[in-house]
Amino acid sequence: MAKITRRNFIKTTTQAVLVSGMMAQGRVFGANDRVNLAVMGVNGRGQSHIGGFGFGVDKDNKATRYDDSNVVAMIDVDSKVLKDRVGKYKYYTGETPTAYNDVRDALADKNVDALSIATPNHWHSLASIWAIKAGKDVYVEKPLSHNIYEGRKLADLYHNSDRIVQHGTQSRSDARWLRDIKLIHEGFLGDIHMAKGHTYKTGNRRSLGFSPNEGAPDNLDWNMWQGPAARQKYKKNYVHYNWHWFWDYGNGETGNQGVHQMDVAVWGMNKGMPTKVYSSGGRYHWDDEAETPNTQATTFTYADGSTMVFEIRNYGSYKEAGELTTGNTFWGEKGYYVQNKGFFSMNHEPIPIPDDAMTPATNGHFRNFINACKTRNKADIYGNAEEGHISSAHCHLANAAYRVGDSLEIDSKKERFKGNKEANALLTRDYAKGFEV
Repeated sequence: MAKITRRNFIKTTTQAVLVSGMMAQGRVFGANDRVNLAVMGVNGRGQSHIGGFGFGVDKDNKATRYDDSNVVAMIDVDSKVLKDRVGKYKYYTGETPTAYNDVRDALADKNVDALSIATPNHWHSLASIWAIKAGKDVYVEKPLSHNIYEGRKLADLYHNSDRIVQHGTQSRSDARWLRDIKLIHEGFLGDIHMAKGHTYKTGNRRSLGFSPNEGAPDNLDWNMWQGPAARQKYKKNYVHYNWHWFWDYGNGETGNQGVHQMDVAVWGMNKGMPTKVYSSGGRYHWDDEAETPNTQATTFTYADGSTMVFEIRNYGSYKEAGELTTGNTFWGEKGYYVQNKGFFSMNHEPIPIPDDAMTPATNGHFRNFINACKTRNKADIYGNAEEGHISSAHCHLANAAYRVGDSLEIDSKKERFKGNKEANALLTRDYAKGFEV
């Protein structure tokens, strides 16, 4: 396929936009049709996308296929990784996905119905926006955005299009959370005045040490990897995972694992954007070149005076005391709720779930997305672009407050800080030429 330049891509996708603001219609799916996906970023989390949309492997090492979806293309800027993933797909299924280095080539492929995005965070919004403009549906990993500006652009585009966009926070498809959040919203605990989310994970969160600036390996297209981000010299510490801990590419632990618990907290509180935020912490004990904190505590205040506390920690946890390393808690006037433990009165007595509280049927996040693609009903989306934006924006607000070291007031409608230019500058970025949002 001929290389698509940015100019040609924008010209083509702009022509697809109707005067009403709605995007060009995609394929209409019959009952037995498969949704054809391109997976962007196939090294880490992308392998789960390939498995979630393409095939699984049973106990006998045989592939099991899906009746409603298929991976027809893969996109990665690491040619070595891309070749390996395409080869494995062919080995297990007998089919060979088309390999692309540039997402714009994949979006011009008429055989592609939807884009599944598992890249580093700084690519999430731009790739989603390009996909919507190309008439494709989108499954985008968390966080929806790298900053608030681009998240709002994506959410608004979603609202003004007919495209399906689902955010990769899987709790939105969890049957127990769907039941319990519904009870909270219906007043089972009365008015909610406080929530807490926490992420205490260690695992591959260790001191990075220091890596020199050097030339990127031949198999890596370093320019495309950076995409909309500021141009930096290559470091081994950036690729393939530790980019999370550098502000140009990631959002720290708050925007990594933390966004899952942030999403549940925001979902349960159901307050929209906060009006105040304060965050503090640091990168303790480790001598390395990473920029983001390994310990962070944030407090959000909402218009009605209710609060949400959010904590991350990458060394040590409450696991030693038998507590969850990630979790959520909600407090209301009638009692409180603890993840995986249930509802309790203020006297700490368990509150039984009502007999008529239904645990909804759900097929999991990947299958729910495919179902929405086929029904074309946005009500079938489990965590849409607007919801993903609000949850991700909380992460960005927390990080901005941490970085400027100040308690900040927020104009919740404009999604900007009041009277703080330094903090507002962190709500967007200077985009690289050719990769502007």
